[in-house]
Amino acid sequence: MSTFLPPSAVQYFPVSLPFLLILAALLAMMGVLVALRLLRYASESMQVSEPALILILGLSLLGSYINIPVAHLPAHRILSADQIHFFGITYVIPVLREARGTIIAVNVGGAVIPVVLSLYLLVRHRLYVLAAIATTCVAIVTHWLAHPVPGFGIALPIFVPASVTAIIALALTRRRAAPLAYISGSCGVLIGADLMNLGAVPALGAPIASIGGAGTFDGIYLTGLLALLYAGLSRYLTD
Repeated sequence: MSTFLPPSAVQYFPVSLPFLLILAALLAMMGVLVALRLLRYASESMQVSEPALILILGLSLLGSYINIPVAHLPAHRILSADQIHFFGITYVIPVLREARGTIIAVNVGGAVIPVVLSLYLLVRHRLYVLAAIATTCVAIVTHWLAHPVPGFGIALPIFVPASVTAIIALALTRRRAAPLAYISGSCGVLIGADLMNLGAVPALGAPIASIGGAGTFDGIYLTGLLALLYAGLSRYLTD
């Protein structure tokens, strides 16, 4: 793929500094979870060790900076801006004034890591049927909510996917709601918001369309935190 972009232009945090600080504060809450033994309960429920859970959450946040270019689409024009405000959140996008078309990239923190962990949880808990049902439901809802924004890409309300995922997971299973919520939330958002809207990307004039990044990363990340917190709280309250 031939573009005229410096490597630094493809790598950027998809959300603004205030929201990054909020996510960092949520990670700091993991220390409180350890003190309350919630993290141990969560790791037992999801069958992932405590250090691994903390590492995965940290790597997902740091990995949101890394986008792997996989394709290059032509576009009529490129719209650039430093920031775009949508659903009350300020999103950061790169300014690529010399770009010719739209780069399709895969976000490490919002796509690669969640998919790998989802596959592990899927096999580990044998949630094949339930995961297919839940992921389909989440994908339908997020596709309906996803909003193409010119110059930016696909935007999604950050708290809705996590809330919808929790309701669906709890309706299908109580004992394995945590891993099911992570799988269906991560994959459902990726499919419904990103993959099902790829056809609309060229017309948006966005310099970079990141699968699992930009307007969908925060929804995926919060879904993972929700699954972790639910697993810990449910075990803690019934212990």
